Amino acid sequence: MMKLRTRRALALAGSAVALSVALTGCSALNGILGGGSGDADRDEDTGQVTESANIDIFSLKLGDCIMESATGLLEDIDVVPCAEAHDQEVYYEITMDDGDFSEEDVDAASQECIGDAYTSFVGVAYDASALNVTTIAPTKDTWEGLNDRVIQCIIFDPAGQTTGSLKGAAK
Repeated sequence: MMKLRTRRALALAGSAVALSVALTGCSALNGILGGGSGDADRDEDTGQVTESANIDIFSLKLGDCIMESATGLLEDIDVVPCAEAHDQEVYYEITMDDGDFSEEDVDAASQECIGDAYTSFVGVAYDASALNVTTIAPTKDTWEGLNDRVIQCIIFDPAGQTTGSLKGAAK
């Protein structure tokens, strides 16, 4: 079990770096081409997505259910109501303190995604779970140019799409 835990922790850190690199290029591309449609239609009371939409990556919110990008790049993102089949769900957010950008600090903070926040959301500890986690994290460019301080923790089932929230899934 120790090898699996180490591999999964390294995979989380690697995913954070890969997504950070993807966002760096995409934020510049979005500025030039204009990506996403801003935000999705949302329920006034709950804030949940009510209709599928392609949104700007910075409009992604806690509780949103998303489709995996066909390209692997995050220039914009498809959100769907969580009652529909989807690939991933934003289940936790971490707001970093102001200061100079540090990739090491972002990576260290991202570890919260597989700690108590994960256990509280899923109902079992990350090490005992069949589910996986990735992150969307600030890059040096988004930190400095867009005041981006939010790390979004994203949960998914490697077995395939899910319907409904994974909150309390206990698997």
